Amino acid sequence: MTRSRRTTGLLLVGLLAALLVAGVGSYYASSHPDGLEWSAEQEGFLDTARDSAAADSPLADYAVAGVDDGRLSGGLAGVIGVAVTLVVAGGLTLLVRRRSADPADATR
Repeated sequence: MTRSRRTTGLLLVGLLAALLVAGVGSYYASSHPDGLEWSAEQEGFLDTARDSAAADSPLADYAVAGVDDGRLSGGLAGVIGVAVTLVVAGGLTLLVRRRSADPADATR
């Protein structure tokens, strides 16, 4: 097996694991508030919180807008997040690799 085949296999296994954790793991995520919300509630200043600028975005609150089932919505949001992260990281990697290529190699 060549090195590139091993690398490709490793990347595919990593991608599958990330999608499983994002899609299936988030299906079982707790619906209870996180530590910051819990602390703010305990200290009595939770009602002073304001919505962020992204509160109306399609993936706000780790959910997909328009999907009524909360667990399914959270799982889809996780899978979409993995896909977006992969596209951005892959694009940046290609950009950096292209810019850092040896100019002498480009003329061959």
